[in-house]
Amino acid sequence: MKKNLALALSMFTLAATTLFLSFKGKADEQVKHIVIFKYKPEATKQQIQQVTDAFEALQDKIPGIVAFEYGVNNSPEGKNQGFTHVYQVTFENAEARDNYLPHPEHKKFGDLLGKLNVLEDAFVVDYHPEK
Repeated sequence: MKKNLALALSMFTLAATTLFLSFKGKADEQVKHIVIFKYKPEATKQQIQQVTDAFEALQDKIPGIVAFEYGVNNSPEGKNQGFTHVYQVTFENAEARDNYLPHPEHKKFGDLLGKLNVLEDAFVVDYHPEK
């Protein structure tokens, strides 16, 4: 009976350790934050550039951002549903992303979007790269 209990306890400890390490590994991995904007038809090129510049500037103002990329949809498939501008922010890890969301500079960026009133919609996806 004691052998079975010791074996069961050992198996439980191994499983718990493996589970803990798998979660810990994800917490230390980079996070890709994809933001896709659908601008209003009346948004000017200058306003869109102002938004893009302000978004890009966040990497110098908020710790934990390791990269920023952006581009405009050029897919010939026509399945973008009006979402045209893609922004990708790469964070050191999930904690850096979580600190970015309420950061005062991120809030200022949100205020700029509200002031310009050029966004029709936004689509956001975060993920850990699998490969």
